Amino acid sequence: MNNDWRKGLFYISALYDGLLGLAFFCCWPRIFDYFHITPPNHPGYAQFPALLLIIFGLLFLKIARDPEANRDLIIYGILLKIAYAGLVFWYHVTTGIPPMWLWCAWIDTAFLILFIVAQRKRTAKA
Repeated sequence: MNNDWRKGLFYISALYDGLLGLAFFCCWPRIFDYFHITPPNHPGYAQFPALLLIIFGLLFLKIARDPEANRDLIIYGILLKIAYAGLVFWYHVTTGIPPMWLWCAWIDTAFLILFIVAQRKRTAKA
């Protein structure tokens, strides 16, 4: 029986990033309004990153199906989480940023740590 915790991790991540991307793609004006954030001056500035999140959600789904065979793809998830959390924390420290983005950065930091552990794990060969 294969009880690889990485499957659950990447299924959760696929769901998180996929649904977040879908929400921002379809409902970005409401989200910005709810959090009192000045919206971008064009829908594409919100929708393109939303589509990238959906694409990464699909990547995480592929990894979840067979984490060992897809270990080489985990680095892209690590880089995504570094890019997002790094930028948010940088702007938080230097110029300030709305709290909504900070919550997502902390969640991504948790995923980042787990992705690093998952990428380093090797399954024992029989």
